Amino acid sequence: MGIRNVCLLGHGGEGKTSLVESMLFLTGGADRLGKVTDGNTVSDFDPEEIRRKISLAATPLPVEFGGHKLNVIDTPGYFDFAGEVLEGLRVADTGVIVASAKSGVGVGAEKAWKYCKNKSKMIYISKVDEENADFSGTFAKLRDVFGVSVCPVVIPASAGDKVSSVINIVTGKAYTVGGGKVSEIPVPADMEETVKGYLATLSENVAETDEALMDKFFAEEPFTAEELQKGIRAGMLSGSVTPVFCGCALTGLGTELLLQGIADYAPAPDETGDETTADGKAIKQDPAGPAVLLVFKTLIDQYGKFSFFKVVSGTVTADMSLQNSRSGGTEKLAHIFVVKGKKNTEVKELKCGDIGAVSKLNDTKTGDTLSAPGTQVALKGIDFPEPCYALAFAPKSKGGEEKIATGLNRMAEEDLTFTVKNDAETRQFVVTGQGDIHLDVLCQRLKSRYGVEVETEEARVAYREKIRKKVTGIEGKHKKQSGGHGQFGRVIMEFEPGETEDLIFEEKIFGGSVPKNFHPAVEKGLRDSIPHGVLAGYPVVFLKATLVDGSYHDVDSSEMAFKLAARLAYKAGLPLGNPVLLEPVGALKVFIPDSYMGDIIGDLNKRRGRVMGMNPDTDGGQIVEAEVPMAEMNTYAIDLRSMTQGRGSFSLKFERYEETPAAVQQKIIEETKRIEEEEE
Repeated sequence: MGIRNVCLLGHGGEGKTSLVESMLFLTGGADRLGKVTDGNTVSDFDPEEIRRKISLAATPLPVEFGGHKLNVIDTPGYFDFAGEVLEGLRVADTGVIVASAKSGVGVGAEKAWKYCKNKSKMIYISKVDEENADFSGTFAKLRDVFGVSVCPVVIPASAGDKVSSVINIVTGKAYTVGGGKVSEIPVPADMEETVKGYLATLSENVAETDEALMDKFFAEEPFTAEELQKGIRAGMLSGSVTPVFCGCALTGLGTELLLQGIADYAPAPDETGDETTADGKAIKQDPAGPAVLLVFKTLIDQYGKFSFFKVVSGTVTADMSLQNSRSGGTEKLAHIFVVKGKKNTEVKELKCGDIGAVSKLNDTKTGDTLSAPGTQVALKGIDFPEPCYALAFAPKSKGGEEKIATGLNRMAEEDLTFTVKNDAETRQFVVTGQGDIHLDVLCQRLKSRYGVEVETEEARVAYREKIRKKVTGIEGKHKKQSGGHGQFGRVIMEFEPGETEDLIFEEKIFGGSVPKNFHPAVEKGLRDSIPHGVLAGYPVVFLKATLVDGSYHDVDSSEMAFKLAARLAYKAGLPLGNPVLLEPVGALKVFIPDSYMGDIIGDLNKRRGRVMGMNPDTDGGQIVEAEVPMAEMNTYAIDLRSMTQGRGSFSLKFERYEETPAAVQQKIIEETKRIEEEEE
């Protein structure tokens, strides 16, 4: 049985989940045709997927067709879940890009094409029988955007205003569907010229795959169906041919031809070349080699932990023990499964190239390699997108903090595209993910899985404070008399801007006015004070403090007294040193198509950004480099997506602290006071 591993990609709402439902129903893999609107699809079985009516996870679904096993991986179309797409693509040998005949070639298709840069590709134009569908316009746009590798294999045919059948350009045969059964019909007479035009386009593409075919093409001799099939298959492997199919998933029109196309044209796992190890070496996908598998996805449900894997070499059997190349530990594959949505079927073995799952691994994570003991293979993992949108999570009721932390840590095993930070400085539990929908899904899953309701608010910025001028003669005196020994400590301090972020403490005492044994207490008092600035309570940096004088009492002086005296001097002196707030500034790189350059630069100027330069990107776009205050970037992930219709991306790294403009500083101080009052 030949194996084909394909990944469905494209914008949300283009029909990927409906297409895989049609595949399952047509081949007997499902006893009914599930519908996204009804919440009963095999692919979208998670309660949150059913509620939202969108895919949130990469779901491998085995489809048996014509003696082949097609592992079809359905992926989300919303960009917040790009990590799931990358998981599916890591183990797929072919990307099937789904574009709608109604909406044409959107940004989702463009992104999918980029994701499949080094893979074989096919395109499926969906919803060809719906009102306002335009197959020919969509096909022309595909060739315009993606180039001449795009060529027709299956096209729709109309009866009046309604698409009623599809035509296979390769074989010249037409098919219709009724009652779930596919029937061959004559090619409509009014479609013959259209078929000839598309066949000429296909033939030109196929001719470029072989010199003999090229000679035949120039001799204007028609290709046989076998020659066309051979050329399409060779062209898919080389990347010179991207065949286009079409249909309607709800009726099943065109589904069988797509399945046949995957079986005939998509490469088998062992035809795609060697796998790559983490250090850039090659490993052969050898059915007779030692067992090697890559874990590409982790799923945690009420029954435990499932690790999805692809067999890259050898055969994997139940009860086999393999070594984890990252941890060095041994994992026993007690039970291995083929998974179809919620249904797990236990199997005894999985051969090279196949996809399955194993339960209850001890210390294996997404991206890990398991291999036969002694082989020490570490395959290239998955490059997930950096988290870019942050919110602070807080429980709606007291005592829920631990539940939030536990729940997010568990979900982080499944989803490697978000991070969690318990920020002691801003007193917030900050979660950074891929966008607002992503974080909202995390909130809903915390409620449904772990019973904790979450409130979200904007993540606060960690500012700093410093002084800008030297102040001298600042007294701090702690004196207390309450029977028995009193407390006495007096210091005279100088405060000035320092050269390092950490406190610089010096002493220039003459004549022992403050004995040396109390000097560490003075420094300790200052170090205890600098986490709380005098403007808005933010940590003070770049401060130099010098102890120049003071006095003590033989009996009443103590380390505690001098510590408190130093604190009093700090509180008295820093407001006189022309204090200023410092804000974190980030180094920003924005990756955009040329056409959005003006909008992006204008927006960065509104955010108080400084554009440092522009450079061409490797994929033909532009990289805008800028320095921007981090406080202005809270919603940038969503705003950039809106400005560029999802085509733009960015990276932002903390660079340094800079003085905050006076008008902005006053707003920050007022906002900080308001928050403190609310929390009291």
